Amino acid sequence: MAKDTVEILIEGGSATPGPPLGPALGPFGINMMQVVEEINNKSADFAGMKVPVKVSIDRDTKEFEIEIGTPPTTSLIMEELGIEKASHEPGADIVADLPIDKALKIARMKFDSLLANDYKAGVKEVMGTCVSMGLSVDGKDPREAQKDVDAGKYDDVLVE
Repeated sequence: MAKDTVEILIEGGSATPGPPLGPALGPFGINMMQVVEEINNKSADFAGMKVPVKVSIDRDTKEFEIEIGTPPTTSLIMEELGIEKASHEPGADIVADLPIDKALKIARMKFDSLLANDYKAGVKEVMGTCVSMGLSVDGKDPREAQKDVDAGKYDDVLVE
């Protein structure tokens, strides 16, 4: 029972049998419409966002399993803030401000795939992403906000 795994990045809820899915899965001879339908059903909550998808295929029986990952942190942040692009000059150009409660929401969504042991550390990881995107957090530089998290200034919001 040999299994192959294909990993692809697809827009949530709108997979099609065309590229990138079709060329990646076509050689395995599985029913593409079943795969597309299952991916779209499982990724519907992430509509409009790029979502990592892992398709495991049994070469002998042509059965497949689909795992939907969470979108990249940058995609979740942009979705929360309603922005289309991050800053071209992250150190100099601030394009938006991420409130601490939204940072916590994103950390909760991504928690299983973060390196953090608790939500406080998860929020700090999200803030780290904000640095490279040219965003502020609660009206300040994300690095300052991280220090505030360490100092306990957001403990009332960051309740687990």
